[in-house]
Amino acid sequence: MNKPNILVIDDEPMISGMLYEVLKKKPFNIKIADNGKIALDLLNREHFDLVITDVYLPDLNGLEILRLTKEKDPDTGVIVITAHSSVESAVEAIKEGAYDYLTKGFSLDEIELTVDKFFKYQRLVKENAQLKFELGKRYNIENIVGNSPEMKKVFETIEMVAPTNATVLLQGASGTGKEVIAKAIHQLSDRKDMPFIKTNLAAIPEGLAESELFGHEKGSFTGAIRSTKGRFEMADAGTLLLDEISETTINLQTKLLRVLQEKEFEKVGNPTPIKVDVRIVATTNRKLQNEVSEGNFREDLFYRLNVVPIRLPRLKERKVDIPLLVGHFIEKYSAQNNRTVKKIDASALNKLMKHNWPGNVRELENTIERAVVICKEGSIKTKHLFLEDNMEGIYRNKTTQSENLPDDLTLKKLERLYILKVLKESNGNKTHAAQKLGITGRTLRNKLNEYKADGHQGEED
Repeated sequence: MNKPNILVIDDEPMISGMLYEVLKKKPFNIKIADNGKIALDLLNREHFDLVITDVYLPDLNGLEILRLTKEKDPDTGVIVITAHSSVESAVEAIKEGAYDYLTKGFSLDEIELTVDKFFKYQRLVKENAQLKFELGKRYNIENIVGNSPEMKKVFETIEMVAPTNATVLLQGASGTGKEVIAKAIHQLSDRKDMPFIKTNLAAIPEGLAESELFGHEKGSFTGAIRSTKGRFEMADAGTLLLDEISETTINLQTKLLRVLQEKEFEKVGNPTPIKVDVRIVATTNRKLQNEVSEGNFREDLFYRLNVVPIRLPRLKERKVDIPLLVGHFIEKYSAQNNRTVKKIDASALNKLMKHNWPGNVRELENTIERAVVICKEGSIKTKHLFLEDNMEGIYRNKTTQSENLPDDLTLKKLERLYILKVLKESNGNKTHAAQKLGITGRTLRNKLNEYKADGHQGEED
């Protein structure tokens, strides 16, 4: 393995000598330049993995060194050295893409720690890029991204179960990527050239669920003006995704159980059985065992679905994957929005690493898409990131400042106000509102019914 190349640029022999003494203890190739001209000559002739430069040089500003270094190779790291009086320049350097800065008077330990952190960061970026390439070759599926132990277990299970016809139950919080994994299972199976049909059970009105899944005959109910195929028939020989299976009624669960057991169903208004060959992948953001215990879900259907369970971790459980996900989303949304954004600054990435991500991968994806759209430079910076770290952020605008809230506001009233606010922002779409709120469609409907019972009839309209 080649030793990393480091260029130290400083016109003070004591500083450059101290840096050399610290760095030579590590397996680095080190070169010293005491002015900007020598530094630029070296940068034009050789590749450097890391440049450590003073801000003020006799013939050139260190920020210019930074810009020229990044133009030549964006992957080269730059650490800026600054005096106490020029910390503002160092902050500006970070905005321009420097990895970090050291204030003069730094200790040997501080130098060593900063350089070690950079090479760990650089190694992680390279490993993530290689992993993305390997996963792309191996799975040929967009959006499956991860290098954490948790995601490796998911990949291994997908690879094992995909070629079979076994029913799969994907469990995980909203935004963890259950639909992406369901598509991966289908695309890696022998059914990949056949239909992949998805059904969001939480979005189907209770009275229409049976017709949506099994189809109906003309005249079988008011409004049935023609015979229609259901999702099971449409998915014949392929895969059917039953999204949010926990949102079904006991009556519908009984009919789903029959299809899984007997591979046949009846259309609404026609008692003739229809045979189907459908591979089922179901998802839930609840613990179905608890739903069974509470009498909300059939135990026999749970065991039929739970043949191969796959649990998708929350993003906060696999933060090591964030740099890889960020790179993937930058590439995706730069292409979609005709942007030239190529990367994210270390300080911005650090901010993302510290965030708790209650909305999981979906929240991260939305954050990066927004950043790419508003970013006018080639690199996302902290100013391009908009994260809500707590509920207070929801009420920061003029109409919801604390002085404008009712004196008798209780936690229950606050919850109702917020739910109705999100519902209004979603134009009355309960499915979208539930996703934004991080609750199920059933929970949202129950809340709205509760508000009506308390005398708030019509507010959600």
